[in-house]
Amino acid sequence: MGLDEPTFTIGIEEEYLLVDLETRDLASDPPAELMTLCQDALADHVSPEFLRCQIEVGTPVCSSIAQARQELTHLRSTIAEVAGKFGLAPIAASTHPFAEWDRQHHTDKERYNALAQSMQVVAQRLLICGMHVHVEIADDDMRIDLFNQLTYFLPHLLALSTSSPFWRGHKTGLKSYRLSVFNELPRTGLPQQFDSASEYDRTIGILVKAGVIEDATKVWWDLRPSARFPTIEMRISDVATRVEDTLTIAALYRCITRMLWRLRRGNQRWRQYSGFLVAENRWQAQRHGTSGELVDFGKGECVPFAELIEELIDLTREDAEYFDCVAEVERARDIVRDGTSADRQLEIFDKVVASGASQTEAFQSVVDFLVSETRRDC
Repeated sequence: MGLDEPTFTIGIEEEYLLVDLETRDLASDPPAELMTLCQDALADHVSPEFLRCQIEVGTPVCSSIAQARQELTHLRSTIAEVAGKFGLAPIAASTHPFAEWDRQHHTDKERYNALAQSMQVVAQRLLICGMHVHVEIADDDMRIDLFNQLTYFLPHLLALSTSSPFWRGHKTGLKSYRLSVFNELPRTGLPQQFDSASEYDRTIGILVKAGVIEDATKVWWDLRPSARFPTIEMRISDVATRVEDTLTIAALYRCITRMLWRLRRGNQRWRQYSGFLVAENRWQAQRHGTSGELVDFGKGECVPFAELIEELIDLTREDAEYFDCVAEVERARDIVRDGTSADRQLEIFDKVVASGASQTEAFQSVVDFLVSETRRDC
């Protein structure tokens, strides 16, 4: 290992929705004791989110996917156990199948009060959850260089994660409707490209000096240099319902990052493509998930996602072996074969409706599935 090789340590953050086990609707006003008990058990690895029906967890810094699995399963199982005392349960899905955003209440916290005041109805509609993965790259300029190249792979990671096919009791026709809601906020979407860390700092500094934002935490791109840690934070993905899907996405992102570092070490780099082109693949992934195609810009052709995943597995094999996560990376094939959470939610809904049940009953069945799958393998 070269002396200058980054640690590539990882951290995973997940956001969950709290549902009432009797009605299957969101718990718009969960008891304050729930958060107190969660914090007693998990300390600063759990926190409230913008809406009171949400809860966020974050792993410690992890040196391996095996450690991340242990931490994440502990976090999920603890939240589920505490919520169960109040007749509630967490679901790892980026939208609730039928809940109404205008019936939710935001958390009474200075940061969230300011966000609600600043963004108005755009913030009130944020009834969505995501999953963020941090990979540590300590060197500032190397972090920006790899950050620029990682953008190309964001649609691939999104496709594997999709879990938001419904919105307010409607099929959206998208596998990740969450992004459509999130896109209404400023400073979202694909990130800009920067020549250096100093250029990035100057750019953010202009908005800070102007008083538009307090700091870089108010930049919500699909990928960003973290404002709190020396990491590149991948934010495009939906929250995956199955823990094992989360770990596959995290492992693949980590391996892609190291693969790009290996190119840099050999005085090479991934070819840069315009944001316009990458945005098209972002849309294709959002619309179709793993069942669709993405554009291979070099060939100028649409290629089935299943083929692209095989290429990505081969491309990162050396890195998966280095990190001892070959099984997790290769499990991306299982996600393509079996479908994402969005695919399974749609399948359950259609099956229940076809059996003669009402749409209300079908949506409740989807919530039951999400409750069960969130705790699967935990």
